[in-house]
Amino acid sequence: MKSLLFLVLISVCWAEPHPGNSSLEHERIVHIQENGPRLLVVAEQAKIFSHRGGNVTLPCKFYHEHTSTAGSGTHKIRVKWTKLTYDYLKEVDVFVAMGHHRKSYGSYQGRVSLRESSENDASLVITNIKLEDYGRYKCEVIEGLEDDTAVVTLNLEGVVFPYSPRLGRYNLNFHEAQRACAEQDSVMASFDQLYDAWRSGLDWCNAGWLSDGSVQYPITKPREPCGGRNTVPGVRNYGFWDKDKSHYDVFCFTSNFNGRFYYLIHPTKLTYDEAVQACLKDGSQIAKVGQIFAAWKLLGYDRCDAGWLADGSVRYPISRPRKRCSPSEAAVRFVGFPDKKHKLYGVYCFRAYN
Repeated sequence: MKSLLFLVLISVCWAEPHPGNSSLEHERIVHIQENGPRLLVVAEQAKIFSHRGGNVTLPCKFYHEHTSTAGSGTHKIRVKWTKLTYDYLKEVDVFVAMGHHRKSYGSYQGRVSLRESSENDASLVITNIKLEDYGRYKCEVIEGLEDDTAVVTLNLEGVVFPYSPRLGRYNLNFHEAQRACAEQDSVMASFDQLYDAWRSGLDWCNAGWLSDGSVQYPITKPREPCGGRNTVPGVRNYGFWDKDKSHYDVFCFTSNFNGRFYYLIHPTKLTYDEAVQACLKDGSQIAKVGQIFAAWKLLGYDRCDAGWLADGSVRYPISRPRKRCSPSEAAVRFVGFPDKKHKLYGVYCFRAYN
């Protein structure tokens, strides 16, 4: 019985319409298609370069495939910008626009807007760029049931530097490492930033935290204490470790600054407290580690005099290697963390511009 029913159903489905069959005179063919052309979102550049304190436009335009129109006019266009985390698993809201409605979020409030140079322009303008703005941004355009996205990377000109506190090597958990960078006018470096620094010659044997929670270190000159002489140069990866219990150094990233970095000419050498007061008396503050690295790398600052910095360390920047002043390489030379009360040095100051 079931077989017979199955054959009957097949016969009905496959029966061809007969011209003389009046019961089929209203039969018609239904065509199913998408409602209009597909929405496309495009970023004209995948990477944009800028610097701290600058202004930048992240490009994003939308249109319909096979047409030059921005939208169908049936639905309102919604534009949403988010910042992506390193693993793309989380998104941080940056800016949303729909019609006359505009909303910015978090630290981006008052600093972001749409360029809107044309009706299909969804490019994001960011002003007064911060170190934390570095990263990947997603532009999403939604029209009715259609949507599409494009991703743009914002790169910042800057410098990566290794950092360890007065306590010595491998004394920072992840959260302490974040604070240490912030205290030195910087942020934790990303893997991409560390990789670029390695390609530019950064060689450091101590492993340090990165912003994604991994622990890595860059080696340009393989040697026994740093992975072995027979290994290839590269960024060595220790993997991901417990952010509360594991302790390492940290790699920080800083960019240019809005101010003046300088060595204070003073008639005598100073203790740490005297150095702090001398900068204040000169209308500035004792400089931070990130500021000496930025002045050295980005401005070519060169001085052979060792001086106090805000964290209690003593360093000096050499851009032109010479005898008695880092003869082999350009670098920010690290003297150490001397006794603050008894050791005497010069001081590096920083005066911020209003």
